[in-house]
Amino acid sequence: MVEAKGVFLKYPDGTIALKDINLQVIPGDIIYITGPSGSGKTSLLKLLMGVEYPTEGNISVLGQPIAKGQESGIRRLRTALGPVFQEFRLIKGRTALENVMLGMRFLNVPKGQLKDIAKDAIKSVGLESKELSLVENLSWGECQRIAIARAVARKPALILADEPTGNLDKDNALNILELLTSFKDKSTAVIITTHATHLIEEKRFTKHIQMNRGIIDFERLGVT
Repeated sequence: MVEAKGVFLKYPDGTIALKDINLQVIPGDIIYITGPSGSGKTSLLKLLMGVEYPTEGNISVLGQPIAKGQESGIRRLRTALGPVFQEFRLIKGRTALENVMLGMRFLNVPKGQLKDIAKDAIKSVGLESKELSLVENLSWGECQRIAIARAVARKPALILADEPTGNLDKDNALNILELLTSFKDKSTAVIITTHATHLIEEKRFTKHIQMNRGIIDFERLGVT
């Protein structure tokens, strides 16, 4: 599903964001990536989404190499990913339902099925009563759930969540982590970045990766 070998990422300003990253993800994995701000967590997710290309080394996602010259394949790859961004990227002036439907607009889903799939996704995050609410009228935590619904409505093979627990209290943060990991199945993997290491100590996971200054400090195996 994901195979990274000896991956380095250097930005144009000279910043080395990732150093000698080796990573393997298989279907059904739940992987937490922790570390302080600037440790390379978000840079790694950008590589997995094909937003950035490795400076050295090789990485492939769902069999698609992430490299220059592979742009058309990477565009196809993104239809199989379910990203959950830190800033949500919800469109104001649109309802929760419309935002989830817009997240599927490049997936070749028949128009007659879009609304039903979006409704099911919103129900899966417990917000069916809010599907016709404008997103600017939702709480921060509700917007987070709609962003997750938008990702899972795509029926992705790989869910990528970047700091989904930011700005949430402990109980709500744990609920979001539990929600995200509930979408893991035998054909879907979930990768979650967070700086809140204390939140995952009792959570189910396949692997916990601690990053610092662009390198993997340690990997700890868990039980799902």
